[in-house]
Amino acid sequence: MRVKNRLVMAPMTRCKSPGHVPNEHNVEYYRRRARGGVGMIITEGTSIDHPAANGYPDVPAFHGDAALAGWRAVAAAVHAEGARIIPQLWHVGSVRQPGMQPDPRVRGCGPSPIVHPTLAQDADPPEELSDSDIVELIDAYARAARDAEATGFDGVEIHGAHGYLIHQFFAGRSNRRTDHYGGDYRARTRFASEVIRAVRGSVSADFPVCFRFSQWSLGDYGLKLVETPAELERWLAPLTDAGVDVFHPSTRRFGDAEFAGSPLTLAGWTRQLTGKPVLAVGSVGLDSDFIAAFEGASARAIHVSAVLERLERGEMDFVVLGRALLADPDWPEKLRAGRHAEITSFAPQHLSQYP
Repeated sequence: MRVKNRLVMAPMTRCKSPGHVPNEHNVEYYRRRARGGVGMIITEGTSIDHPAANGYPDVPAFHGDAALAGWRAVAAAVHAEGARIIPQLWHVGSVRQPGMQPDPRVRGCGPSPIVHPTLAQDADPPEELSDSDIVELIDAYARAARDAEATGFDGVEIHGAHGYLIHQFFAGRSNRRTDHYGGDYRARTRFASEVIRAVRGSVSADFPVCFRFSQWSLGDYGLKLVETPAELERWLAPLTDAGVDVFHPSTRRFGDAEFAGSPLTLAGWTRQLTGKPVLAVGSVGLDSDFIAAFEGASARAIHVSAVLERLERGEMDFVVLGRALLADPDWPEKLRAGRHAEITSFAPQHLSQYP
């Protein structure tokens, strides 16, 4: 896949699709960012075709005729503005609780019956997935990838980060299994590897498969699943072998060194260890991370010289923008034209507004 530049819109959950169907507001929201100059858009998380995939109100689905028709309109609008777009395929796992959309009777599920750290300890524990459940889930990811290609998208991203289902298999505190899906951190990559392999096998050979991962988790922003570059290599190697074309390491601040003794970021280490292109994300163009935004703080727009330096050193291949594009859809065009003083800073109300 060729893109016109190295700027990418980050996946950001908006909860703006009543009935789980993308509508004209979703179309305009993505069209506006494509018109503003990004080369590629990663959609907000979209739930795969599994009863327990969703954990938030009004999140768009990526299955069913109505939802796929809505996504087809989104993709066409983005393409008309000269940008590429890929959907993020998502399952929330144990985040889900009874009472949530779309079917309030459905409980959450996960590798082990352990309550998610964002929930109260007396919350309903998830159902432990059986081998047959896992086969069903893997098939659902593969169907979503096939639908993405058939619907006119340019690739797919598998969400393996932030304490959701795939990340729950990675993390030892949420994966206590003693079968072939549990064990040390390399063994805990088996579920992700099988998902990736199924997705890779369900789409054309030249249809890119992106994988988003993180050390941190909702409820524990300081979590580190691996502590050294050698451990990171052992973690990512099975995912690379399974068919990942590009990695999207999610961090709160793109420039933070990942391991002691080296200035390399998580993106830089991922690129060096896997040889795959990487997307770098985390407070690009803003002076504070997203947690402050959730707490109601604004963020000033700042110069991107540090990003450019790392691009020139080959630490990253793409630069991913989140809140900066909520605040100012024209951020890329203003940067390109040297209109730095006109770039809008981020204020908390941008989290809930359309465009």
